[in-house]
Amino acid sequence: MITGSQIKAARALLNMDRKTLAELAGLSIPTIQRMEAAEDVVGGNVDSMMKVIDVLQQAGIELISENSPCLGSGRGVRLIQTRDDTQPSAAP
Repeated sequence: MITGSQIKAARALLNMDRKTLAELAGLSIPTIQRMEAAEDVVGGNVDSMMKVIDVLQQAGIELISENSPCLGSGRGVRLIQTRDDTQPSAAP
């Protein structure tokens, strides 16, 4: 599942405001605000939570659950590199 902090962190990585996330997920801004205010795992409507997760994943976010294999521990988010991200940019 996802926490409110993960939603906020994912939005920050994507430079996405609450309004945009709400529109893409087909939810209201107050719903996104309530989800982000959750101190632990987001509760409430599972369908709404899945819509948010789908939007974030389609935008390139990998949600890292607690105790998943990685260098650290705890929950988090990761921006997945696309092929375009791995190409060196041209020097000016």
